[in-house]
Amino acid sequence: MSRYRFAVIGSGWRAQYYARAAKALPDLFELCAMYCRSEEKAAKFRTEYRIPAVTSEEDCAAMNPDFVVTAVSKNSGPDVAMRWTDKEFTVLCETPAGLDPETLNKLWAHHMQGQKLVIAEQYFLYPYYSSLIRLVKSGILGRINCLNISLAHEYHGASLIRYLLGIPVDMTFSVSAKTYEFPVTETRTRYEEFQDGRISNKRRTVATFEFENGQAAFYDFDSEQYHSKIRKNSYKIQGIRGEILDGKAIYLDPENNAVEADLQIEKRHIDRDFINPNPEFAEEITGIYFQGEQIYKPPFGLCGLSQDETAVAQLLKNTAEYAKGIADSPYPLKEALQDAYMAILMKKSEGTCKSVSSKLQKWM
Repeated sequence: MSRYRFAVIGSGWRAQYYARAAKALPDLFELCAMYCRSEEKAAKFRTEYRIPAVTSEEDCAAMNPDFVVTAVSKNSGPDVAMRWTDKEFTVLCETPAGLDPETLNKLWAHHMQGQKLVIAEQYFLYPYYSSLIRLVKSGILGRINCLNISLAHEYHGASLIRYLLGIPVDMTFSVSAKTYEFPVTETRTRYEEFQDGRISNKRRTVATFEFENGQAAFYDFDSEQYHSKIRKNSYKIQGIRGEILDGKAIYLDPENNAVEADLQIEKRHIDRDFINPNPEFAEEITGIYFQGEQIYKPPFGLCGLSQDETAVAQLLKNTAEYAKGIADSPYPLKEALQDAYMAILMKKSEGTCKSVSSKLQKWM
């Protein structure tokens, strides 16, 4: 099989995830061009990381990639993505889909004209989260009633809420949110670690989503969780017949006997010399098991990718197949717009401390 060829517009922190995925899977992907704003940065990528880097969009387009990844700022992301779909390329655009309803509606109108646009939501494709979603869908907890989630911010959190609760795109909801500031000792950022005990205030948002079918999600997150050594993620999923709390399931078997079982994760530590700002190594999940059954195995075999990078690689493959017309979109645009819409209304509520109700949108 020939390799899937793609170009990346952007050269920042997220853009480099796509470069790492291509490097780890050279028989599957070819990164044919990375667009950089300056020749200095382009030269750095060419010489230090052996990535074909260019400084003009025309040079990117001339490489005739199967699809284009746009990894630019949140504010400019939608416009850049639409510019490349106008060039008749399938586009995989970094999150979020948009920061306001007007942009979301503009993207939907663009999509309805026939352009292929995928938003690069990766969390539901993480090895662990995809296994969790699969376990919930198996029905061992019965109908899911509510979810406490402290796993990811805004639109990423909204996506996981929908997947774990099984919420359809066209279901209306209300959200009440509030933001607090709490001091915390900083330990690590994307690029560096601290051991000097520095303290700074971090914003934490808590929110309640109530859906029209009676299900509810309780969101609690601050960005410090992504990198901090002393702030960890957590969740609790409750259904009629049991719950899962941070990897431990307690549920009723068919004879109504209570059963306890853990999600068992096998992983390996990978040191590598390719650019990887945080951390400089990867923990690759080699398998996830529940009650003796393997519910996750690496889709590309063992290739040294972290969870986030594995999800990115899956998005790349699925988008390439969508671009070639041999598969559906890996993340339908209406879902991406709805997840962004949930985040927009949550931010609106936290700004006023009042409940906000959703309205039916064009993509529903």
